[in-house]
Amino acid sequence: MEKNLLKRIFLENWEWFSTKHKNRIRPIVEKEVKKFLGCGDPRNGFKLLVCEGCHDLKRVPYRCKGRFCTTCSCGETEEWSRIMAEDVFQVNHRHMIFTIDEGLRDIFLKHREILKEFMDEAVRVVQEHFEDKHKVRPGIIAGLHTFGSRLNFNPHVHMLVTMGGMAEDGSWKTYDYVPFQKLRKVWQTVVLKLIRRALSEEEKKKIQPLLQKAYSENEEGFYVHAPKQKGNVKAQLGYIGRYIRRPAIAVDRIVSYDGETVVFRYHDKMDDTDKEEQISVEEFITRLIRHIPDEQFKVIRHYGVYARRAKNICKAKVKEWQEKVKKTLVKVKQVIRRKWSERQKAQTGKDPMVCPKCECYYEYKGEVCLEEGKLRVKYARCKTSKAVLERMIRDLTSVEEKKVREEKETPVKSKQPSSAQRDGQLCLFAMS
Repeated sequence: MEKNLLKRIFLENWEWFSTKHKNRIRPIVEKEVKKFLGCGDPRNGFKLLVCEGCHDLKRVPYRCKGRFCTTCSCGETEEWSRIMAEDVFQVNHRHMIFTIDEGLRDIFLKHREILKEFMDEAVRVVQEHFEDKHKVRPGIIAGLHTFGSRLNFNPHVHMLVTMGGMAEDGSWKTYDYVPFQKLRKVWQTVVLKLIRRALSEEEKKKIQPLLQKAYSENEEGFYVHAPKQKGNVKAQLGYIGRYIRRPAIAVDRIVSYDGETVVFRYHDKMDDTDKEEQISVEEFITRLIRHIPDEQFKVIRHYGVYARRAKNICKAKVKEWQEKVKKTLVKVKQVIRRKWSERQKAQTGKDPMVCPKCECYYEYKGEVCLEEGKLRVKYARCKTSKAVLERMIRDLTSVEEKKVREEKETPVKSKQPSSAQRDGQLCLFAMS
């Protein structure tokens, strides 16, 4: 299988897809897909590295760092989980999952504006239990997933929760019991109240049967899962961190693509087996883009002692209390973010700054960036470096001009969806 089959699917189909559904696609979707398609393209900017031994030239293109890009999100996820695993309190945590009834999913799809409150309410359920029962303030990192294994819209909240918390005097208290049954009923009530509070009277009348069904068919409440974690604390945190921030689909889950249909693999939790599903390209793109969050929406949020404003203060208080009682219950660490070359070496096992030909080190000589649609030299260490960068720009732009000239001389018909795709019914509000 090719390295990034997902990018080829979008390169070949996004133009006609966006034209067909232009009035139903959110602006942020257009923006993120455009960034994804241009990721790693030197025509969007690059850095120049030169080997100090054999003078080999290495051009490192800019990455988009977009939330939809599988290449960027993979590296960012690994780095984020590493930092998080070191930066949080080194105590036992629970991975808690809060889900909702299947019949309510489309309500959140149509009303994406309540997803922020949806996350907050899930965290509040946990916080209030620990504050009332144990009189402590726990640390919580919450992540919103809107996707299921089949790429269907399935909003649920993943939480990393400390099995302990900070009391008012700065002391740290531990616990290891989570009352599932109680939390399930409370969570069900909270979700139903949230929907009724957020929707208009006319909308509530339309969905009242769904709310009633969700209540009557879930006598024990909505599903809440919080398994006990085993093994090394740091390894637990790293795994949960990667899970919380993972993208909707990994490239290796795409089995095949023939131009009209896509086959992808998923794990069916109902019977605990791996299965494959074949859908049209149009349906595949539709399912994927609805998981792109709205502009400025944070899918990862920190609460309690992990809240951005309170974290350093809480760490200082806990550390002071531990020194006072001469007892270490919580390890407090400080982590430094790694450089690009260090992250690459950790992932691939090879140092990108070492020349494969002579094993000397590459030296940074300058970079080119895109300004007002044109490539320009942003920085050059010397006149020779600037000349090389300008030559590279000419090479890239001449190739682009030649490509445009050929396209004008030989017009190509835009790809149209197949009859099966045209006739297939789509839930188009998924893209609105």
